[in-house]
Amino acid sequence: MHFPTLEDVVGNTPLVRLKRIAAGRNNTLLAKLEGNNPAGSVKDRPALSMIQQAEARGEIHPGDTLVEATSGNTGIALAMAAAIKGYRMTLIMPESASSERKQAMAAYGAKLITVSKDAGMEGARDLADTMIARGEGKALDQFANPDNPLAHFRTTGPELWRQTEGSITHFVSSMGTTGTIMGVSKYLKQQNPAVQIVGLQPEDGASIAGIRRWPEAYLPRIFDASRVDQTLDIGQQEAEVHMRRLAREEGILAGVSSGGSLAGALRIAEQVENAVIVFIVCDRGDRYLSTGLYAPEA
Repeated sequence: MHFPTLEDVVGNTPLVRLKRIAAGRNNTLLAKLEGNNPAGSVKDRPALSMIQQAEARGEIHPGDTLVEATSGNTGIALAMAAAIKGYRMTLIMPESASSERKQAMAAYGAKLITVSKDAGMEGARDLADTMIARGEGKALDQFANPDNPLAHFRTTGPELWRQTEGSITHFVSSMGTTGTIMGVSKYLKQQNPAVQIVGLQPEDGASIAGIRRWPEAYLPRIFDASRVDQTLDIGQQEAEVHMRRLAREEGILAGVSSGGSLAGALRIAEQVENAVIVFIVCDRGDRYLSTGLYAPEA
């Protein structure tokens, strides 16, 4: 009798139809619940992929120290994957990350190093590069590692095609490392070039965990703009309002970037008819409770 290991149950997350938030014009709005992954986010997929592929190439071996800059979800996923496979994990992140994220990483046994809020993710990435150059660990580098989008090309994309029986017309995703949108776009466009890929970035001044507008020098090397048909700017309040709507109207407790994804999907729904619009719910909302974002509105 074969019993699965934790690695075996990453992916194959539910795709659910929204019932109370209407998309109008005979559109169907579907949410991909990535919070159902073992460590609670879409990042479980690339975290496992990057470690598995590096192992297969002989670049890393159990017992090695891995170093990665993260704003949260990738760090939690990597900490889980390192625990499964026997690696030491050092994670570098902005101090502004929610306490639940930091505690989750530590719970899996990872070592945390924080940089100032002002230094942000760019500062975390710079420090990771410096530590690796000093020989203090080996890099996975989610921002430049093709094994990041490969995970979504091999799993997320095929799941969406199968779950919608090929009827998907629009795919809406926040853009952070851009691994999700790059891998899913490549797969879906191979099945049907007419599928529209919609990427989300924050408005100037917005700070939405998991969605980034990178300075040119820090643009992820895995990103290929030709794979995104349309880019929408999402506001801070817009993302937070729709995050609360997901919880209160659909029973989906998710993070702020998922609220941004819903907002983007609803914008698309205003422009099209008879569409099947899929958006990514990146993670679970319980890792944001300490931020007060779910506090009753005055």
